[in-house]
This record gives sequence, C-alpha cells and structure tokens, in this order.
Amino acid sequence: MADANSGWDGRGTSGPGGAPGPEAGPGPEAGPGPEAGPGPEAGPGPEAGPGPVAGRCAGGRPRGRRVAAASLVALAALATGCEPGTAEGAQEVAPPARATRAAPPAPSPFLTAPAPTPAAEDAKPSAAPPPGPSASTAAPAPTRARPKPPAPSTAPPPRVLMRTGSESDRVRELQARLRQIGHFGRNPTGYYGSVTADAVRSFQAKRRLPVTGSTDAVTWQRLLAMTRVPTAEELDPPTERPLAAPDERCLKGRVLCISKESRTLAWMRDGKVLSAMDVRFGSEYTPTREGVFEVFWKSRDHVSTLYDTPMPYALFFSGGQAVHYSADFAANGYGGASHGCVNVRDKKKVAALFDQVKNGDKVVVYS
Repeated sequence: MADANSGWDGRGTSGPGGAPGPEAGPGPEAGPGPEAGPGPEAGPGPEAGPGPVAGRCAGGRPRGRRVAAASLVALAALATGCEPGTAEGAQEVAPPARATRAAPPAPSPFLTAPAPTPAAEDAKPSAAPPPGPSASTAAPAPTRARPKPPAPSTAPPPRVLMRTGSESDRVRELQARLRQIGHFGRNPTGYYGSVTADAVRSFQAKRRLPVTGSTDAVTWQRLLAMTRVPTAEELDPPTERPLAAPDERCLKGRVLCISKESRTLAWMRDGKVLSAMDVRFGSEYTPTREGVFEVFWKSRDHVSTLYDTPMPYALFFSGGQAVHYSADFAANGYGGASHGCVNVRDKKKVAALFDQVKNGDKVVVYS
C-alpha cells in the first residue's frame, strides 16, 4: 500500500506533477543482460528497455531475474512438447514459429524401395501359402473312375434260321438234337411250335446266349457243336404212346383204328399195324363221334370254312370231322382240343398216311 504523503504512487512517479525523481535514471540492470538479450525464441520484452519500472523502487534487479526465469520456462516447455503458455509468465513471451505440417522423414539409404502403403498391400496378392485343412475337416475320399459302359455293338444281329411257325426237316433235326441233351421231351414232329420255342429258350439261357426262342445262326452252330447227327429212328420214332389192344372191328381189311383211351391212331391192314401216331380229340362241347365210318373225301391243303383253320392232309370220315395234321397240337400238345376232328401232331407221318389211305377205307373210333 503506497503512502500518499511520500509522493510515491507505486508506478515510479513522484509528486503531483509527475516529474521524475532522482532515481528515475537508468540503473545498472537496465541494460540488456545475458538473459535479456534477444534469443532465437524470445524477442525483447517490455522490461528490457530503459523505463520507469527499472528503478530501484520497483525492484529492477529482481524483476529482470524473473523475466529470464520465465524465458527459460518457456524454452523448457517448448523443448518438452507442451503447449505454449502453460508455464507461469509464458504469456509474456512470443510463441515460437511452428510448422503447420511435419516434413516427411528422409529416406533410409538401406531401403531400395519405399515401404508399401496399407492400400498397396491390400492390392498385392498374398505370398503366404494357403492354409492347410484343419484337423476337424476330413480329407475328401479319393474318387474311383467309373468304367465306361461298352459301346453298343453296330454288328447286325445273327440271321434267324427257324422260328415259331416254321415247318421242315431241319425243324425235326433241331428237335431231335435238343432231345439228345434233355431240352425237348417229345418225339420230333417237324413243326416249330410253342413247345419247341420253349426248348430253344432253355438251351439259350443255359449257354448264356440271347434268349429269344428263335433259332438263329449262333444258336444253331452251338447246338451242332454239342450234339451228333440224329439217327433215322431218332428223327422218326414210333409213336410216343403205347398202342392199346385193337378193337375187333379193326382186325379185317384196311382200317384207321383210333383209340380215345390210349390217344393213338394205328394204320392197320388185316390186323397188322403199318404205322402209329399220337392223336387228340374234340372237347366235351365238340366231341369226336364214336363208331364205324369210312373215308369219303381227301383234301391235302384244306382250310376250315367254319373256323377258318388250316386242316392239311385231311381225311374226312363223318360230316365235317376228319383226321388231319394240327399245328396247334404240335405246338401245345394235349393242352388244347379240336372241334371234333382227330388231330395228328406228326406232320411227316400224317402226310405219309394221306398218300396211303383211299376213299372207302374203314374208320373205327372207340373208347
């Protein structure tokens, strides 16, 4: 608190007029000292020049020391990176000039190329090896190449020599050869019916040939290699069924002696059997008539006008009933029946009979 009567107002002036007192001259510290001189960071402050605050009454020397200390604090703050003005008295020192953008570091002489930026690394393919399968992931099982199916054969199928409906001496030989090896259980008839087709299928299946039921060139050659040439008796055996004792009406003259019981026909002359053959008869709805008749008409290539059925080698003896060859009987055996006629399944035998029998010869049908 300044004394009003002493003329000192605390600002270095005295008296009402404000004339300078005897101590207003410059003191020894008024000049620039080592700390007060201009440095690279601190310009000359207001206290550095001569002025009224440099007198002893203002404590010039102590104040100069404070200015120097403030400058040192400001320099230390800048050196440590602190914001300017954080130390006490730093607001009186001009802040140093600061670059707005840091200069890039000088490239190292040991690097041949600049380090890639993150964006560049993203663009470059990774040189690291791909990760191996984890322990929990099972390795896929090796796949085995499937064999290619065989290309379809372009070779033409073998030529068919005999099929259902064929009728010839070769068919008779086929049947005889099949009978030698157990595939045909009947006497040869020369007609290729369902029984013969079944026998051929059985042979083909056992030899792993295409099972068609028709006799092609391959099937025929295989059969020839496995069998021998049939004998005459194998080709033309006696009737399969044993003959019954002839009816007494059959013992005289030329007689066709037909037994329903034995299902046989015997061609007889004066009680002597010249030939015999298996026969079948009409069903219960169209039965074959029994009695004594005579042949009144012979028709070699006859066709029934009533049933539109072929009746080759027909020997008519009672109205529309006749002894004739039946392809159905040759094919299906006793599984069928006639419409009243006497069917013969051996075509060769009935053809020979047709040539020997004359109109007027006796016909005896009995049970």
